[in-house]
Amino acid sequence: MKAIFLPLSIAALLFICILPIPAQNKDARSTQWISEAQFVSINGLEQWITIKGVRSKPVILLWHGGPGSVMSPYSDNLYKELEKDFVIVNWDQRGAGRTFGKYAPDELTPAYLQANPLSVEQMAADGIQVSEYLIKHLGKRKIILFGTSWGSVLGVTMATKRPDLYYAYVGHSQLVTPDDDLLLYNNVYKLAKQNNDQEFLKILDDLGTPPYDKARSVGKLFRVVKKYEKAHSTPAPSSWFTEAPDYNNAKDSLNRELGDDYSFVNFVGDQQLGVKSMRATIHFLQNNLQFKIPVYFIQGEHDLLTSKEKTTAYFNKLQAPEKEYFLLPTAAHGFNAAVLETQYKVFKRIKAL
Repeated sequence: MKAIFLPLSIAALLFICILPIPAQNKDARSTQWISEAQFVSINGLEQWITIKGVRSKPVILLWHGGPGSVMSPYSDNLYKELEKDFVIVNWDQRGAGRTFGKYAPDELTPAYLQANPLSVEQMAADGIQVSEYLIKHLGKRKIILFGTSWGSVLGVTMATKRPDLYYAYVGHSQLVTPDDDLLLYNNVYKLAKQNNDQEFLKILDDLGTPPYDKARSVGKLFRVVKKYEKAHSTPAPSSWFTEAPDYNNAKDSLNRELGDDYSFVNFVGDQQLGVKSMRATIHFLQNNLQFKIPVYFIQGEHDLLTSKEKTTAYFNKLQAPEKEYFLLPTAAHGFNAAVLETQYKVFKRIKAL
């Protein structure tokens, strides 16, 4: 299997990076303990879902970012502490990870991309069916919904469409109207100029100002953004991204890489490849303002991709029975210790029966 374009490797920008916590000491794993990893038929497509925790505890469905940056290979390292208080569910979304790999083509061609588009509507429908599956499978009334970056797009869409399925929605690095590359370009160009960063100024000058007709050009812009976010925030150590042994193989690695590319091209669009942009359809300030469940936003002070100005404007405008906004001074777009601590605190306060 080969791609017709260079791997973008941008999904790491939207990837959820979570602070590992020492594993809790589990005695004999009783009948209450659940540990499942399998394909489940969701809207006619076999999709990879992992479930871990104590069956009697509240369920958290974690929406990964990317859109292709799956969390399932890293969940064993990242969520041991949460498993004593929650059932942790990871899902390789349509077009990502093992779900992508099960249906991956021999070659990622323009014809394949055009014949197999991704859409917010379809993926949110998948998420709703995953939620219904979890409620029935685990015997729950509702579940907790969490989304980071791209995952927050689906989180808001699902929470406003089917609030009966969820106790609360928690959004991290919430996307609102993520189609303004020109503003992003101008902001990061200003930072590069202030730092006399000739290397990145040349990259930006060579790119020129948006809009771009190639996904690869957006990817290059995002790489520059990533540098300046890392410079002003507490980073995640590379040791966090150690795959579980079952995922540490050439086939899974290739599926994650090509799933990243496939998903990212669908996210930003590519005129030359004939792929429409999913992000161009996101207009939460106009279409998704009424929530019937509690809403919590976790925002990094130094996040450039999903700026505090945008998320604050959306938070102030949305209506919910309860809402709270957490602005973290040491965070940018990704997760770090402060983000995890806040996430855990929010999860614990949600009233889930």
